[in-house]
Amino acid sequence: MNQRPGNQLFDAYFTARDMREVFCDQGRVQAMLDFEAALARAEARVGLIPQTAVVSIEAACKAEHYDFAALGEAIATAGNSAIPLVKALGKQIAKNDAEAERYVHLGATSQDVMDTGLVLQLRRALELIEADLMQLGETLATQAWRYVATPMAGRTWLQHATPVTLGMKIAGWLGAVTRSRQRLLELKPRLLVLQFGGASGTLAALGEQAMPIAEALAAELQLTLPDQPWHTQRDRLVEFGAVLGLIAGSLGKLGRDISLLMQTEAGEVFEPSAPGKGGSSTMPHKRNPVGAAVLIGAATRVPGLLSTLFSAMPQEHERSLGLWHAEWETLPEICCLVSGSLQQALLVADGLEVDADRMRRNLDLTQGLVLAEAVSIVLAQRVGRDTAHHLLEQCCKRAVAEQRHLRAVLGDEPQVTAELSDAELDRLLDPAHYLGQAHTWVERAVAEHFALIA
Repeated sequence: MNQRPGNQLFDAYFTARDMREVFCDQGRVQAMLDFEAALARAEARVGLIPQTAVVSIEAACKAEHYDFAALGEAIATAGNSAIPLVKALGKQIAKNDAEAERYVHLGATSQDVMDTGLVLQLRRALELIEADLMQLGETLATQAWRYVATPMAGRTWLQHATPVTLGMKIAGWLGAVTRSRQRLLELKPRLLVLQFGGASGTLAALGEQAMPIAEALAAELQLTLPDQPWHTQRDRLVEFGAVLGLIAGSLGKLGRDISLLMQTEAGEVFEPSAPGKGGSSTMPHKRNPVGAAVLIGAATRVPGLLSTLFSAMPQEHERSLGLWHAEWETLPEICCLVSGSLQQALLVADGLEVDADRMRRNLDLTQGLVLAEAVSIVLAQRVGRDTAHHLLEQCCKRAVAEQRHLRAVLGDEPQVTAELSDAELDRLLDPAHYLGQAHTWVERAVAEHFALIA
């Protein structure tokens, strides 16, 4: 059956195709049907239902048999997606095996179907996100080493500060990606668990066979059996959403940096160019950071969605009214936004265009002022901190007022030349000699990336 019409104009921009397939109508329905098929196998394994019923149930557990539009209409009355789907499943089975229809959904409740179906979807989503994060980490590690010694202006409060390197900046992005990969590894055992509690979480309908069936069902679905059902304990899902929020924010930081470096006034680093990419409907010269826009957009949207997940945590008793419902589209949408952000980040990181000459020219925009600290630190060892700081401050003001390079002003200052030779001043005013531990930070970030792979 065809999916219901949706808003697809922006999907290719904000969402990766593979992720949208996970959470499309067919993906949602198939995940719930996978639960029902596995439940039948588990119950047959312990002898609760006949093995012959499993074949008929499994044959009907294929999403293409169902009319998603009709299911959607039924949900409006039923209050959740499992109720009309289970009814439709029963009818589908009864067409060929009326006996088998009796054993469908035995002992389960709607939320078992929906929550475990969601976990199955999240497992696939997690695989996609982890793969993209790994690839992004590889690319950033390569780029960090490529530009490990490429000096550029550090910027604090959007003003030129002391020099850094592009490799160091990229290493910062890489470190955030690595930490996100670590977080996903740590939460996976808590997230990928079965939800199976029956009507109120006791599995009373299954009697003494409840635990054997639960264990068999978890094994069938390759999920962990948790300590207890979690119908209204939503921390597992919210934790995953929170980590996705961190990923979105970290990618937003990458996008923000790129967009600022692409500004006409900076012009140092650019997204890769392509025909038709980043143009304007009216200005032929424009080269807009369209990839960075997705990263920033996702980082802006995800926190609001995440707040919904947190707000929905205090759920009532053993089944929530409304708060559970608020989650249904929220976590999938977060997954989709993060997937789109990752796709754009991969394109941007892999094809970075760097203008190292422009970086060097920009470092000279302040005519040496960005290296005033370097001179002050050395001079302080010889004349004292306060004296050195005051002296350099006055020289900087003179350089600005006279529109002269700081090197020239320092060379004319007797208190400076009495302590520092021309060679020392030349070295101190060279950005390449004031990069501190920039190389070390790159080395450490790349090492941490590869350590997580090992």
